[in-house]
Amino acid sequence: MKNMLRFALLSLLIGHSSSSFADPSPKGEYLRKGYYIVVAAYRIGHEKYMETYVDKLNKSGLHTKHGYDLGRKFYYIYLDYYTDFDESIHQMLKTRKEGGFTDAWVRVMPDMAPENSIIATTPVVEKMAEEKTTVEVQVASLTRTVPIDKEPEVIALPIVESTPGALPETTAIMSNKETVKAEPVRVLRTLANTPVYLSLVHSRNNRIVESEIEIIDTERTRVISKVKGNSYVMLPDPKSKSGQLTLNCNAFGYRKVQHEVNFKNNEMDTPYHYMVLMDSFYVVKFDLIRYHKGDISTLYSVYFYNDAAIMLPESTFELNSLLDMMNDNPKYKIKLHGHTNGKSHGKMITMGPGKNFFALTDDVKNGIGSAKDLSRERAQVIKDWLVSQGVAADRMEIKAWGGGRMIHEKESANAKKNVRVEVEVIEE
Repeated sequence: MKNMLRFALLSLLIGHSSSSFADPSPKGEYLRKGYYIVVAAYRIGHEKYMETYVDKLNKSGLHTKHGYDLGRKFYYIYLDYYTDFDESIHQMLKTRKEGGFTDAWVRVMPDMAPENSIIATTPVVEKMAEEKTTVEVQVASLTRTVPIDKEPEVIALPIVESTPGALPETTAIMSNKETVKAEPVRVLRTLANTPVYLSLVHSRNNRIVESEIEIIDTERTRVISKVKGNSYVMLPDPKSKSGQLTLNCNAFGYRKVQHEVNFKNNEMDTPYHYMVLMDSFYVVKFDLIRYHKGDISTLYSVYFYNDAAIMLPESTFELNSLLDMMNDNPKYKIKLHGHTNGKSHGKMITMGPGKNFFALTDDVKNGIGSAKDLSRERAQVIKDWLVSQGVAADRMEIKAWGGGRMIHEKESANAKKNVRVEVEVIEE
């Protein structure tokens, strides 16, 4: 599949590199209204390359088609067509994840786009001058006065809608054969009128990574919201002088990635290499790199029952991320650092013979232990869970700190964050 993508990109580059003074007429069908899962685009005049690629894809077991986009003046090779926007997005994401087309996108053909993907200009206004020596035509807030010999009998003007990247034009046709052509209307894409797709991928294999994105008002250094990665969102306006936003991705198992975007920039002055306008939406791409030797990260979403070395059921998501990391690189060796809130002795609950990692079952063991003992048991239960999932025990070490390295005061509002297990990469 990667070879197919390289072939498509090479063909597309060939199409862009050559040009002619007069493009030939398009061949085949035009794309009708709807939503298309597109995997490649070709310029007019390069039908041979397009047909070769379509044939190659279809021989591999796919059922691809192609059509011409009159607005963009491109042929698009698409896998499927939908009349429902949400379904098209769902299927596009599935195609990226399972079909091998990591750069597939949804092409929105007018005028079935959702409200935030198509910008309608002001409806046309027809107005006759009192003196009947001119006719004033207002199209999308552009006004032009045209002298005429006599009052026109009919002025036929459509309502204009602009789709992403298109330059809509309106023509007023008068009975005296004079034609008035309105100036092109261009509505530039900004973060205020365009959704953003937050793409989280493993940089080595382009596999989709599940995680959240923190949206931060850069100027005031405050978190505005958290959103799910690999989803379409409208970014919030920070309402600051700079308009700057910071997008943080802190996916467990990967080094933190931080991107800056500006709410005030439009598509003509967006300098970021990780941000690309694709038809009706921006893509902000987070290329995530696995941890290296010496990196330490906290399992913030692994939680324990009070006084217990038994995990709450909601811990499984981050545990699975740790498991993926260990399976992704068999050379990884890690050290699990256990920490508690304080240094006192007290009640301590550990797993029973049934080895239930996520419930206080009848066979749990009740005892007494130090904070250091509890931190050791909590790190150990994570190691035992990884072993139960097939990770070799000799790839993991345990270090118990008790309350020796608290990051917040014991009685503070954030004291619960002292109860944690950290993962240190000691070999890769």
